Amino acid sequence: MPDRFDLPAGFRWGVSTASFQIEGATEEDGRGASIWDVFAARPGAVRDGHTGAVACDHYHRYPEDIALMQGLGLDGYRFSIAWPRVQPTGAGAVNPAGLAFYDRLVDALLAAGITPLPTLFHWDLPQGLEDRGGWLNRDTAHRFAEYAAVVADRLGDRVPAWITLNEPFVHMVYGYALGIHAPGRTLMLDALPAAHHQLLGHGLAAAALSERGLAVMIANNLTPVWSASSSDADLAAAQAYDALHNRLFTDPLLLGRYPDLSAYGVGPDLGGAVRPGDLELIAATPLDGLGVNYYNPTRIAAPTDPGLPFTEAPIEGVPRTAFDWPVVPDGLRELLTTFHTRYGTALPPVTITENGCSTTATLDDQPRIDYLAGHLDALAAAVADGVDVRGYYTWSLMDNLEWAEGLTQRFGLVHVDFTTQRRTPKASFAWYRQLIAAHRARHAR
Repeated sequence: MPDRFDLPAGFRWGVSTASFQIEGATEEDGRGASIWDVFAARPGAVRDGHTGAVACDHYHRYPEDIALMQGLGLDGYRFSIAWPRVQPTGAGAVNPAGLAFYDRLVDALLAAGITPLPTLFHWDLPQGLEDRGGWLNRDTAHRFAEYAAVVADRLGDRVPAWITLNEPFVHMVYGYALGIHAPGRTLMLDALPAAHHQLLGHGLAAAALSERGLAVMIANNLTPVWSASSSDADLAAAQAYDALHNRLFTDPLLLGRYPDLSAYGVGPDLGGAVRPGDLELIAATPLDGLGVNYYNPTRIAAPTDPGLPFTEAPIEGVPRTAFDWPVVPDGLRELLTTFHTRYGTALPPVTITENGCSTTATLDDQPRIDYLAGHLDALAAAVADGVDVRGYYTWSLMDNLEWAEGLTQRFGLVHVDFTTQRRTPKASFAWYRQLIAAHRARHAR
């Protein structure tokens, strides 16, 4: 395969997963309950009643999964650490068996020549903390920093860079505002304190990581926002949505302030959640990298419901994934160049920490190959426009538990038979392996 993507030497290739989606073993070796264990046990909360009890059984099969990664020729593997596996109630005593699992995982990755890139929080909050308010409770930010220090002390001698939070926007909106993800709250705009407390937790954890000489990143789901028309009402709605989806979790980190949220009837204190010194703390530790999770643009129109200042409008005339998400590869270039212009020198180096698609194709998954190729073309165009992009981690290594959709959406380069746990590489696996090899060969000449 020729190296068609003009990406720089040293560009890092990887895959991403998340603990609750692949590990299983939810009641083994002292792991506590997470909000997703409790949520999945609710009738109707997760499609077909699927739970994370087994998922991909990665907890027991990680050597096989690392062998697959080694076969791909990866530079890095982004995974998440299950907080309730380390601290079963989210605070206090540490579970030695939980930390030992991640010790084994990190050592096996390094032995395979793969750099670990852990995410400290990918939505599986210990239920003990949720019982005390979860991310609506300011104290959770302090517990998160303590947990970060515990894990960094154990693994930081071998793991140079860390992601604090994954997609805090999605966790706030789906988990606390709309109730379609754990913990299943339906607070609408009253969920905004969960945004601030996640960012406060990032700031406190980032300080703990930096003090230990470790690099700090955060990963968020970001989207180009398209106005449904050039009308003043649609343009204002798009601006309001951009403030919520993109700026709410980026402006505080890079600019030290929250965006204008007056369209939501909210002032700069997010309903009283922000205390003096908080924003300074959030921005105090400079980011060593920004993780960008990109799947699609969002088209926005003027509101039809008085509860919100926008309405999401369909994007028509483009292919769609099995998840019914629009496929717009150039949206990745648009997103990256927009951020490059918006934040200028405040924007740290970018890593694409998630990008991929669900498809009904099984082993001959040409739609996924087309999806990845289109997005890598767009990524190369953004690099040519001056955006500093250091790596690309596709979602995902293997089919897994897709949150409230259960086992019904397949995002993997590797097919998983969830009955037998047999792993079978798909056509996209071979394509990605050849792509990585071609890129290395090109820069070795």
